[in-house]
Amino acid sequence: MVERTFSDDEQNLIILIYATTDGRFYHRKERALPSFSGPDRDTTASITATKKQLGVVSDPDRRDRYAKEATRMASEHEPDDPM
Repeated sequence: MVERTFSDDEQNLIILIYATTDGRFYHRKERALPSFSGPDRDTTASITATKKQLGVVSDPDRRDRYAKEATRMASEHEPDDPM
Protein backbone atom coordinates (compact mmCIF):
# COMPACT_ATOMS: atom_id res chain seq x y z
CA MET A 1 0.00 0.00 0.00
CA VAL A 2 1.40 3.37 -0.96
CA GLU A 3 -1.49 5.71 -0.22
CA ARG A 4 -4.68 5.85 1.85
CA THR A 5 -7.06 8.79 1.52
CA PHE A 6 -10.66 9.66 2.23
CA SER A 7 -12.90 10.38 -0.74
CA ASP A 8 -13.84 14.03 -1.16
CA ASP A 9 -17.18 13.37 -2.79
CA GLU A 10 -18.43 10.31 -0.88
CA GLN A 11 -18.75 10.06 2.86
CA ASN A 12 -17.27 7.04 4.59
CA LEU A 13 -15.26 5.95 1.54
CA ILE A 14 -11.54 5.23 1.83
CA ILE A 15 -9.34 4.98 -1.24
CA LEU A 16 -6.38 2.61 -1.04
CA ILE A 17 -3.61 2.70 -3.61
CA TYR A 18 -1.24 -0.23 -4.01
CA ALA A 19 1.74 -0.02 -6.35
CA THR A 20 4.51 -2.20 -7.68
CA THR A 21 7.93 -1.63 -6.14
CA ASP A 22 9.17 -0.03 -9.36
CA GLY A 23 6.24 2.43 -9.19
CA ARG A 24 5.17 1.73 -12.78
CA PHE A 25 1.80 0.15 -12.00
CA TYR A 26 -0.92 0.75 -9.42
CA HIS A 27 -4.18 -0.72 -8.22
CA ARG A 28 -6.92 1.45 -6.70
CA LYS A 29 -9.26 -0.09 -4.16
CA GLU A 30 -12.25 1.68 -2.62
CA ARG A 31 -13.69 0.56 0.69
CA ALA A 32 -16.60 1.82 2.74
CA LEU A 33 -15.44 2.80 6.22
CA PRO A 34 -17.86 0.35 7.94
CA SER A 35 -16.31 -2.53 5.95
CA PHE A 36 -13.03 -2.14 7.87
CA SER A 37 -14.45 -3.95 10.88
CA GLY A 38 -14.41 -7.71 11.25
CA PRO A 39 -11.68 -10.32 11.16
CA ASP A 40 -11.88 -10.98 7.42
CA ARG A 41 -11.75 -7.32 6.41
CA ASP A 42 -8.18 -6.35 7.29
CA THR A 43 -6.45 -3.88 5.05
CA THR A 44 -3.09 -5.46 4.35
CA ALA A 45 0.32 -4.11 3.39
CA SER A 46 0.12 -5.86 0.04
CA ILE A 47 -2.41 -7.42 -2.31
CA THR A 48 -2.26 -9.69 -5.33
CA ALA A 49 -3.65 -8.11 -8.50
CA THR A 50 -3.84 -9.34 -12.06
CA LYS A 51 -2.37 -7.36 -14.96
CA LYS A 52 -5.92 -6.45 -15.99
CA GLN A 53 -6.45 -4.82 -12.60
CA LEU A 54 -3.38 -2.59 -12.85
CA GLY A 55 -3.18 0.93 -14.16
CA VAL A 56 -0.06 2.61 -15.54
CA VAL A 57 1.54 5.41 -13.52
CA SER A 58 2.45 7.94 -16.20
CA ASP A 59 3.55 10.85 -14.01
CA PRO A 60 7.31 10.50 -13.25
CA ASP A 61 7.08 12.18 -9.83
CA ARG A 62 4.20 9.96 -8.75
CA ARG A 63 6.00 6.89 -10.13
CA ASP A 64 9.05 7.76 -8.04
CA ARG A 65 6.96 8.38 -4.92
CA TYR A 66 5.06 5.11 -5.37
CA ALA A 67 8.30 3.18 -5.94
CA LYS A 68 9.87 4.57 -2.76
CA GLU A 69 6.81 3.91 -0.63
CA ALA A 70 6.15 0.42 -2.04
CA THR A 71 9.79 -0.51 -1.47
CA ARG A 72 9.69 0.86 2.08
CA MET A 73 6.47 -1.01 2.87
CA ALA A 74 7.86 -4.25 1.42
CA SER A 75 11.01 -3.98 3.53
CA GLU A 76 9.13 -3.18 6.77
CA HIS A 77 6.04 -5.40 6.49
CA GLU A 78 4.98 -8.87 5.50
CA PRO A 79 2.43 -8.81 2.65
CA ASP A 80 -0.46 -9.87 4.91
CA ASP A 81 0.37 -7.49 7.79
CA PRO A 82 -2.74 -5.50 8.72
CA MET A 83 -2.38 -1.77 8.27
